[in-house]
Amino acid sequence: MIRICMIGTGYVGLVTGTCFAESGNDVTCVDIDEAKIQDLNDGKLPIYEPGLTELVLRNSASGRLKFTTDLAAAVKPAKLVYLAVGTPQSFDGSADLSALWSVVDNIAPHLMENAIVVIKSTVPVGTNAGAYARLNELTGRECDVASNPEFLKEGAAVNDFQYPDRIVVGMRREEVGNALKELYAPFLRTDHPFLVMSPESAELTKYVANAMLATKISFINEMANLCERMGGDINDVRRGMGHDQRIGFSFLFPGVGYGGSCFPKDVRALASMATKVGLTPRILEAVDNVNNQQKYLLIHKIEQYFGDELAGKKIAIWGLSFKPKTDDVREAPALVLIDRLLELRADVSVHDPVAMENVRKEYGDKITYEDNPLNALDSAQALAINTEWDAFRHPDFEEMKRRLAAPIIFDGRNLYDPQKMKAVGFQYFSVGRRAVGSE
Repeated sequence: MIRICMIGTGYVGLVTGTCFAESGNDVTCVDIDEAKIQDLNDGKLPIYEPGLTELVLRNSASGRLKFTTDLAAAVKPAKLVYLAVGTPQSFDGSADLSALWSVVDNIAPHLMENAIVVIKSTVPVGTNAGAYARLNELTGRECDVASNPEFLKEGAAVNDFQYPDRIVVGMRREEVGNALKELYAPFLRTDHPFLVMSPESAELTKYVANAMLATKISFINEMANLCERMGGDINDVRRGMGHDQRIGFSFLFPGVGYGGSCFPKDVRALASMATKVGLTPRILEAVDNVNNQQKYLLIHKIEQYFGDELAGKKIAIWGLSFKPKTDDVREAPALVLIDRLLELRADVSVHDPVAMENVRKEYGDKITYEDNPLNALDSAQALAINTEWDAFRHPDFEEMKRRLAAPIIFDGRNLYDPQKMKAVGFQYFSVGRRAVGSE
């Protein structure tokens, strides 16, 4: 059993702390948000993540997982002090580290002599070195600071943590690597690698991995747009290229762009780092630009279809979160669509299995929220699909036609077969494929 203090109860901190407790450790999670801590102590989670609620409740009941606002009390007995605070995007695209530096200053007086500080937050290169120097100065002794970036997918974070592809640790002393290897041993029983490197390499690994995945998404989206203009089918092209073992199929699904808390800000932060050392990040800038444009794909198709006649027309939207199995709407393509439809004075009716409350905080009563996806269709001139929730994959198309004022679907995630849609009487517009519809 290892005593762990997890500072930050956001997405990364809560999942990480809970999974460490599940493997038998004593974990105290700290946050300055008193209301959030009270909710967590009451068993109410601030995020939606499949499987997480059950783990939090079980480990809280066992006493292995605790939540508090008392930073000093949590840090003092901890062998490992994890920093999992937010590093949001600054105005210039770089990461805002103000919360992290505040935490570093506040933990310094309370660290036990052999404690290891572990940076879990996504931070630019040099942050570990800065924290190391700062803690050494504040404590008057050498403090161990490791970097341990996270690679969790929202919607599959618990499984990703418990069955990782790899664990990456940046450290200065072998003993630090050994301590973290012991901590992660229960999750590496399938011989997936524990990769030890310098803190600088570990910091870069997180950004570079996310930038590579974002690049694949922007590439396939640009190719989808090319297919659509030239009469090809992106699904055929994707199969033709994906079976090449050098390429594979991962992240080669066309759509309306990526969103969330990681890819957009990490691509921009990596580009900012490159610029600061005198490099021109041409690929990273292109990835970000392509993605930003792709978010307008559905609204361009809708405007092209309806012309200047969208005012007063009702458009239904299925899917608000940036991806399935999460309630995260940060930089979600659906919000770009909603903003433009409202600007054009259309009526907007929306449904999402879990993200509607987060959207309600943004739009209030400017749009209509429906708990049943079919109710969102009533008298709508068209349906726009933004998120590939499983619940949307096999709907009752006849009932949809009865509900809609016109059988028109703009599908930003290619959920349906175009020929089937034509056969059941829909006009169907998707991504990278020829539009079909009743003649």
